[in-house]
Amino acid sequence: MNLPRAADQACPCGRADGRGKPLTLAQCCGRFITPDLDAAAPDAQSLMRSRYSAFVLGDASYLLATWHASTRPAQLSLESGVKWLGLEVRQIKVVDPEHAEVEFVARQRDASGRAHRLHERSRFVRQQGRWFYVDGTII
Repeated sequence: MNLPRAADQACPCGRADGRGKPLTLAQCCGRFITPDLDAAAPDAQSLMRSRYSAFVLGDASYLLATWHASTRPAQLSLESGVKWLGLEVRQIKVVDPEHAEVEFVARQRDASGRAHRLHERSRFVRQQGRWFYVDGTII
């Protein structure tokens, strides 16, 4: 991932400011994904959005680093040729200060051009001040 070059682009997660202007990658998910900044997502929704952006950017190391150790795979290979088309956050549920769920729909087109929608309710846990993705249920 080459964040400095892409930092002024609109953030892949689609988050906008209060006036509806899209945030740049640097203003939004980039500050969590960039290793030398070591910024932690402040809530489960921000972590989920940054993980979506990491999929768009092809950053498997960030995805693994933000995956809870109890469910994290040993390695992660991202499918080549996938084009991510957008993210819609449908619901955020704060279960308690250390647990949350985020329902979202992510759209993509695979290498053959076939469109797919991933509709998931993801579970997150906060440990030692950092949020982690635990798992998700496909809806």
